[in-house]
Amino acid sequence: MFDLRPGDNSDLPDFDELANHLFEQGIQSSPSELHGCLAGLLGGGAGREPGAGLAGLGKALSIDVHGELADGLQQMYARTAASAASENLHFHPLLPGDETELAQRTLALADWCRGFLSGFAEARVSAGLTEAGVAADSAEALRDFAAIAQADAEEDDPDEAERAYAELVEYLRVAAMNVIADSQQLFSDAGATKDRTLH
Repeated sequence: MFDLRPGDNSDLPDFDELANHLFEQGIQSSPSELHGCLAGLLGGGAGREPGAGLAGLGKALSIDVHGELADGLQQMYARTAASAASENLHFHPLLPGDETELAQRTLALADWCRGFLSGFAEARVSAGLTEAGVAADSAEALRDFAAIAQADAEEDDPDEAERAYAELVEYLRVAAMNVIADSQQLFSDAGATKDRTLH
């Protein structure tokens, strides 16, 4: 199983190590897309138990993982859920390190957003919530994610491009946490309403 790094970047696995595991199982998706999908499942209201993450991932991205990779992804889902809910704001998207060329990091950012949208949609479909409303700030974030998912690796002034990338990563990080929090609040409110109805 790939190693999760305790205390570093919200216990995310090493990007290249996960990429190698995916390659070994013939999976085309990037590590960023997988992590984005796991976060999107949470944002769409999927259960927090590890098995829900693995099942949702398989449906959303049409992939079939097994063995140590499956175990590692379930652990990553649980850690992602915990970090997204943490008051310490430990949640971070899984992206290549700063030593990677900016063009590749930009494409990985787009992959992450595509994964998030796929996971979000899958969770909503599975929960029968396709007609349910989405909080206004979450809807805006999802529109922004869709725009970022179309990003390409244009060459601009290097320093300005690095600043713009860093700002996008930070926006993505905070926006994803907000979408997940909105989803949890929605289900919490729905549960409270159901309880009141039963009594």
